[in-house]
Amino acid sequence: MEILNYNQSYESEVVELWNKTLVVDPITVHKFRKQVLLDDNFDTALCFIALENNRVIGFLLGTKRKFPYLERGLEPTKGWINVMFVDSNYRQMGIGKALIHHAEVKLKAMGAETIILGAYSPNYFFPGIDRENYKEAIAFFNALGYLSGQESYSMCKSLHGYQMSKEALDKQLKAQTLGFSFVNFEYKYALDLLEFLKQEFGGGWKRNALISMQNNEAEDCMLLALNPEKEIVGFCMRKIDGNPMRFGPIGVKESVRNYGIGGILFDLMQLEMEKRGIYHLYFVSTDIPGRRFYERHGVEVFRTYVSYQKII
Repeated sequence: MEILNYNQSYESEVVELWNKTLVVDPITVHKFRKQVLLDDNFDTALCFIALENNRVIGFLLGTKRKFPYLERGLEPTKGWINVMFVDSNYRQMGIGKALIHHAEVKLKAMGAETIILGAYSPNYFFPGIDRENYKEAIAFFNALGYLSGQESYSMCKSLHGYQMSKEALDKQLKAQTLGFSFVNFEYKYALDLLEFLKQEFGGGWKRNALISMQNNEAEDCMLLALNPEKEIVGFCMRKIDGNPMRFGPIGVKESVRNYGIGGILFDLMQLEMEKRGIYHLYFVSTDIPGRRFYERHGVEVFRTYVSYQKII
C-alpha cells in the first residue's frame, strides 16, 4: 500500500469508491469536481489517495484556507478533513490511520492548530459525522483522539397538499395589524438586504443571498418581512445549492423575535414552494433550538450529525 497526492487520472476511481463506501451520500463526477476540485482552497498537497496494486482503496480530502472567507478571513489556526473513506475490503489494516496521519502532519506544518471534521464552509459535504449511518467512523475518530461536540440535524417535510393552518393565518393577520408586511424579494431591496444579513447574521448569509441575486433567482427564492417603517426585519430563502427543495437560511432581527415572524415566513415559504410544484422541503443542518422550531411546523429529523475536532 502507498499513499500519494491526488491527481486527475484517479477521478473516476475515487468517485466509484466514494459511492461504494459512503452509501447514503452518493455523488456524481460533476458534484465531485464542483465541490472538491473547483473549490478555491483545493490543494493537491492536502488530498490523498491510498493505492494497492495501483488501485484506489482509500481517499482523504483536507483543506486549509488559501483565500479569505468573508469576515472569517483565513482562519489560520484551523484545518479541515472534509471527507475520508476506505474500501471495506481493506479496513482494519491501518489505511485510514495512515491517511489521517498524512493529513494531520501536513495541516500542522501549514499552521493548523485545530482540525475540524466535515464542517468546512462553504463547500461542506457533512456538518459532522452521521451518528447512525457511519457508526464505524464515530469509533474510528474517537480512537484517534477526536473529541465529539454538539449535535446537528438534517430535517425534511412533504409539502403535498400543504395549506397554511388557521393558526398560521391568524398569526399573519395579527402581525399585519401591527404594521408588519411579508413580501417576495424585489431588487429595490437588494442593498438593504445584503447589509441586513451581514450585520445580523454574518457574511455567509450575505453570500447566499448575493449568489441568488447574481443568478437572477432571488425574486423566486427569497421572502422578506418588513416592519411598519418598511425596513427589513426578517428573511428566508431556498435553493442555496441549486436544489429547489433545499430550504434556508431563515432569520429574524432580534428586536422583533416575539411577534412570530419566523414562523410566518416559514409558512409562507412552504406555500410558495407548493405553488411552484415543489412538494418536498429539506435542509442539511440545524441545532437543537432550530430542531424544536421546525418540529412545531411538522418537519422531521432524518439524519443526526455529531461535530468532531482535534487539537494538534
